[in-house]
Amino acid sequence: MTEGKIVEWLKQPGDKVGRGESVLVVESDKADMDVESFQDGYLAAVLMPSGSSAPVGETIGLIVETKEEIAAVQSKVVQSKAVSSKSEESVSTQTPKASIPVEAKDQLTPASASSEEMVASASQHSSEIVNTGRIIASPKAKNLALKMGLDLATVRGTGPHGRIQVEDVNRVKGLPNTVPWVAESNAPSSLPGLEIPSQKTSLDGSKKPVQKTGGQSFGSPGETVAFNTLQQAVNRNMEASLSVPCFRVGYKIATDKLDVFYKQVKPNGVTMTALLVKAVALTLARHPQVNAACSEGGMSYPKQVNVAVAVAMEDGGLITPVLQNADSTNLFELSKQWTDLVKRSRSKQLQPIEYNSGTFTLSNLGMFGVDRFDAILPPGTGAILAVAASQPNVVASKDGSISIKRQMQVNLTADHRIIYGADGAAFLKDLAHLIENNPEQLSS
Repeated sequence: MTEGKIVEWLKQPGDKVGRGESVLVVESDKADMDVESFQDGYLAAVLMPSGSSAPVGETIGLIVETKEEIAAVQSKVVQSKAVSSKSEESVSTQTPKASIPVEAKDQLTPASASSEEMVASASQHSSEIVNTGRIIASPKAKNLALKMGLDLATVRGTGPHGRIQVEDVNRVKGLPNTVPWVAESNAPSSLPGLEIPSQKTSLDGSKKPVQKTGGQSFGSPGETVAFNTLQQAVNRNMEASLSVPCFRVGYKIATDKLDVFYKQVKPNGVTMTALLVKAVALTLARHPQVNAACSEGGMSYPKQVNVAVAVAMEDGGLITPVLQNADSTNLFELSKQWTDLVKRSRSKQLQPIEYNSGTFTLSNLGMFGVDRFDAILPPGTGAILAVAASQPNVVASKDGSISIKRQMQVNLTADHRIIYGADGAAFLKDLAHLIENNPEQLSS
């Protein structure tokens, strides 16, 4: 993380701030996080307004110890802006130490020297509580409530510190909450939003069609739409992947037995994603080379098998929630964890370790009915597996007989610096053997 975008200031200049109290919401590469105050005091000045971005370590707001200091600090800020054409850096350097403590704990920043420190100051848990006093809601939730004519005071927030999310507003109105696209089967499914275009109002009041794909809105013809923060992060990762020497190897896997087993466990809440993750994780445990990654010191072999799953987000971009220790986690527990990860990724409440700790990545486009595709290797990992749809195919057996079997095409993209063709082929062969012959082993 190199910069953060200020989504919303939860406190305004002059408001009292308590130690550990959320002061603003910052959007990092792939999550929205509440930033807390490190001490008691008063928010004297906001140097970076909502909607602006600031590099890591930049001063974005000033906190003073007493209420009497607020006016003096605000006066200094105004004077600094009038004298200098420089922005926040000039303001922070010209403010007297007597009025504004210069210690790091007294300054509000979207992130400190590292993203880990920012996470420490962000809210770690979401609890469902009723908002009391000042209503805290995300900008999208406020806009949606305004359009619906809904009083936010009647909404129960499920975000950090009772912050109201879009899904909370939808729930009050009895509307369904859409989720990031996740393949829960290997067959094509209907895709709401593709068939019925909606309308948006332009600045001149005219209506323009908005094409949607799983909740994602696209610009009108002739319009240029800026990348959002998440898309920018994805772009940087994809560009970094261009420097990695990759190779690709494919394999067709029969899914008849897997489909039967899936029907047996589906009533217990097991998803196809969890089944595929479990199969991949068990195979990775027998092929540690495919679970390794290239580092400055050489080949890095992680202690865990953490499978990341690519998920397309509603507002563009993608995120990779991680199922940690997937090889040793029970299938049913794995499904529960996945459901929770999907829910929190939708509201951008994942902690960094929950989307950047993957040792292997799985990308499943089976729900689109595609017969094959190649995935781009994410930085920091050694391999990614692209899974296509399971489709009926005519198959010739060893004895020359012909039959119809359902098969899915899987393609492995691997870093050739640490994984060779034989490694990838052996991994796919064992994965196919597990899925085709012993899918019951996935229930462990």
